[in-house]
Order: sequence, then structure tokens, then C-alpha cells
Amino acid sequence: MPGVTLAFLQKGPEVIRYLTAGESHGPQLTAIIEGFPAGLEISDELINHDLVRRQGGYGRGGRMQIEKDAIEILSGVRWGTTLGSPITLCLRNRDWANWQEKMSPLKGKRDDSIRVTHPRPGHADLPGTIKYNQRDVRNILERSSARETAVRVAVGAVAKSLLAVFGIAVRGFVTEIGEICAVRTGDITTTDLYALASRSELYTFDRDAEVRMKEYIDKARAGGDTVGGVIEVIVSGVPAGLGSHVQWDRKLDARIALAVMSIQAIKGVEIGIGFESARKPGSLVHDEIYHDRTRLDRGEMTTFFRRTNNAGGLEGGITNGEEIVVRAAMKPIPTLYKPLKSVDIDSKEQFEATVERSDVCAVPAASVVAEAAIAVEIANSFIEKFGGDSISEMRRNYDGYLAYLKEF
Repeated sequence: MPGVTLAFLQKGPEVIRYLTAGESHGPQLTAIIEGFPAGLEISDELINHDLVRRQGGYGRGGRMQIEKDAIEILSGVRWGTTLGSPITLCLRNRDWANWQEKMSPLKGKRDDSIRVTHPRPGHADLPGTIKYNQRDVRNILERSSARETAVRVAVGAVAKSLLAVFGIAVRGFVTEIGEICAVRTGDITTTDLYALASRSELYTFDRDAEVRMKEYIDKARAGGDTVGGVIEVIVSGVPAGLGSHVQWDRKLDARIALAVMSIQAIKGVEIGIGFESARKPGSLVHDEIYHDRTRLDRGEMTTFFRRTNNAGGLEGGITNGEEIVVRAAMKPIPTLYKPLKSVDIDSKEQFEATVERSDVCAVPAASVVAEAAIAVEIANSFIEKFGGDSISEMRRNYDGYLAYLKEF
């Protein structure tokens, strides 16, 4: 039955689907999202709050002084509530006013004298021009630019809105800039960590480390260099049972890793203690399981719990009821004001790489983008698990599952 086989092959684990479109200096960035239930309240203020956070952070460059991102919701929402139909989000690029000729879609506006032919090391410039047979690096760098993450943050804010209805929070912060690490003091909660980070220019919770991080960034700026760092995202309030072990592409940890690795400049992802687990014996890695029925009296979802969370809330591709903990390493931005050596793609002569307007440090912004990427995957697994064409139907399904968890 080839028709059945084809239908099976086309069906994936995704319930939420979205595409983004647009160039860094084009007229706008657009996302079309499908899969959210009807009846979900969507606030443009909430979306714009995350967009402002993405544009902030110590070490940002001149582009952030031009763009003041504000979302436009063009479809799928009426009077602040989703309809169940595709949602269209739009972000206008203010800088488009200065690029209408250079980025015009019209053939008559072509001007080969402004071609970019010096690819930057560490960017998609050279592999992209080779892959797509382009003779102008701008045809690659415009789409590969991290400007695209702005509209992804907007998509993530919609996902956060769904998760918040069910008491799930996705919160990120910066734990390292270069060689400087933020240190947790005492048994601090995730809520307190995020509260501290929200008052920091570097979105970190350690004030002493923040001072040294700023000095590190200032030194890099003075030398025409850039810096990277490590971000951490914690998801709280997640029930056990999201994701699946039955197929490789249904494992929630795999989907989270893919989503985070898709963010520009991210070069490594770990869940829980990650790479550290390879350096320890199993007795110091695996989280022992305990049982206490009095947890239900304190409002907990299940009677099972762990005293450690080395697994980062995921075992076998499935949530185990503990907080999901994800860390990612961001490399320094490849656009340097003291450019590295490159080769002209036409003459093959050695040149210094092209300098585009850029940041010295965008690690704080990356923490907001990672929140968005992870929120979409958590929301996707949540909808997959509990279904429903409306929020009220999903709520009934979820409440029934919570009752089941309490009795398991």
C-alpha cells in the first residue's frame, strides 16, 4: 500500500511547525507558525518584552541602536486569542530605509560594484557562496546573520505563553564570559537566579563575576576582538512523561539539542552535567530515585523525586519530572573590527576579511534566543502528549494526566 507508506514517511514528531523568512537588511522578518490550539491568549507586550531582552546586554553593537523591534501579529489571533489557524508574525527592519537599493528584489537595481568578495573566517560566508554558487558574499551573510533570531524569539514567546498556562517557566541566564565563570552561592532557587540575572546587564546572577566579565569585554573591544561564553536555560514545572524513547527523532533531549545548536554561533550543547558525566563513575552520575507521598500535600505533581539532577531532567529522551537544565557554548562572533586573514573569492588574493557592523559580545542575547528555541520544543512535546484543538480541551487532558501521576 504505497499511499499508506508515503503518509507514514511524511508524518514526523512535530506538532508545532514554523518557518522564518527574511534577510538581515531586508524589509522585514516573518514567521508563520502552525499547531497552536485555539483559545490561547497572546500578548504583543509579552512578545515585545522578550524582543527587548534579546536586543539588550553589555557588549552589543550599533545595529541595536537602530532596530527597536516590535511585533506585528498578522494572522491567527483575534482580540488577543488564537483561532487555531496559522499565526503570522512580522518584524519590520528599520534599517531597510538605508538598504532599499542595495537589497532590492528588482533586477533593474542590480549594482555589481557593491559586491562583497572577502568572506569572514568562522561565518557561513565562504561555504555558503560555494554551496549556492554565488559571487557576492552578501547573498549568504544576509540570511545567515543572527538578525534572524529576532523573529525566532517572537515564536518562542508564543510557545512560552502556552507553557505558562500550565505552570511551566523557561528561564535563561549567562554563566560564563570567556574565562570568567559565575558562581552559585548556597541552595539558590531557579526563580531567585533568574531574578538576579534580570537585573544584570550581562543577564548573570553573580555580581562579582559581572564586574570582571565587563572588564573582559571592554578589553576585547579595545583590541578589535570579540568574546563568547556559556548560557544556561532551566525549564521548571515540567511533568514527567514528555518526549519518547521509541524513535530517535522523538527523544526530547535530541530535539532540544538540535534546536539550540541551530542558533547562530552555538558550538556545543549539554544537558544536565553533560561532558562532566564522562569523567565520573556511574555511582556519582546517576540520580537516585526516592518516594514520598507527602509531596502531594505540598503541591508536587508526583510522589517520585531525586535529590540530585545530574541528568538535567531527561532520561531516555523523556522528562523525569525534575527541572530541565540545558547549557550551550557560544563562540566569539566572527566579525572582528581587527579582521582576520581571508581570500578574495574573485582574485584569490589574500585580504583582510570584510567588516560588518557587529557586537563585541552577544552572549546575553543568545540566552534569550535559547529560551525561545527550547520553549518551542517543550511546547511541541506538550501538545503532542496532551493534544486538543483548544486550550480547554488540552486542560482537561492535562488535569487527567496529573491525577494519574499522583496515583502511580
